[in-house]
Amino acid sequence: MKPTLAAAQVRGSLTQYLTTTYALADEDTRLALERFLEDPESGIFRGPFLRIRTPFHTADDGWQSALEWEPGFPPYRHQAKAWERLSTLRGAAEPTLVTTGTGSGKTESFLVPVLDHCRRQKALGRQGVKAVLLYPMNALATDQAGRIGEYLAQPELTQVSAGLYIGDRPDTDFRRVMTRREEMRRTPPDVLITNYKMLDLLLQRAEDRPLWEGADLTYVVLDEFHTYDGAQGTDVAMLLRRLGATVGASRAGRPLGDICPVATSATLGEGSGGAGRHSGGCRAGLRGAVRGGFDHR
Repeated sequence: MKPTLAAAQVRGSLTQYLTTTYALADEDTRLALERFLEDPESGIFRGPFLRIRTPFHTADDGWQSALEWEPGFPPYRHQAKAWERLSTLRGAAEPTLVTTGTGSGKTESFLVPVLDHCRRQKALGRQGVKAVLLYPMNALATDQAGRIGEYLAQPELTQVSAGLYIGDRPDTDFRRVMTRREEMRRTPPDVLITNYKMLDLLLQRAEDRPLWEGADLTYVVLDEFHTYDGAQGTDVAMLLRRLGATVGASRAGRPLGDICPVATSATLGEGSGGAGRHSGGCRAGLRGAVRGGFDHR
């Protein structure tokens, strides 16, 4: 698809829609509307514009030491830093917030160490859910399932499993990703992909209890973290408390226990105190979430 031709088609369709919707009887008024719609300087349409983004910094050599499994591409600097924090190769994973622009590989920032951890645990014979990936919408969860399926098709990850559990069963099956509820209850996936409303049901319904049996949960990931504010933020914070209690991880003062929380967002802006201060505030908010409430500062 050529952008210039597509833009012209969209512009023509929208112009036709507006002129027919507002079918003006007065000739002068109708011509004025057409001039407004079609004028290249002051009309309704602008552009086309060209947006140029500078490339992200690539990671320095040595990033391979954080993982046993390598994803097959050289990471950006922020991805390598996230892999270092989230890897369980030499110690416990650390709570991490990834806030970078669109197209910067936020998903790979957490997904690579999650899959590396699951691969290592399966080699030791450990079953059960090891990571919960939480999304605000079914569409995002479904898109993620497709991406994870591509990774699981690699020979090094043949033992790792994933499951997509959303309100409606997807119309299409995904490569190496379970979508049938009965199958996931019978054989819980290593990576559970869902949304926060469905997770609420999964923690209540008796028929879903087998999904949590033997769970060795290490990560809980909240994508599009900026959406969890206000009352919804409070609801999700309490949901995380229940998740920790269900899998037996919670303890006094730490509702998620040793489960590592991860959050990603491309739209968290800078606070009044500058980027550094806002970054710290976001981390405080993430810590607040796993302790039972979101920090709205």
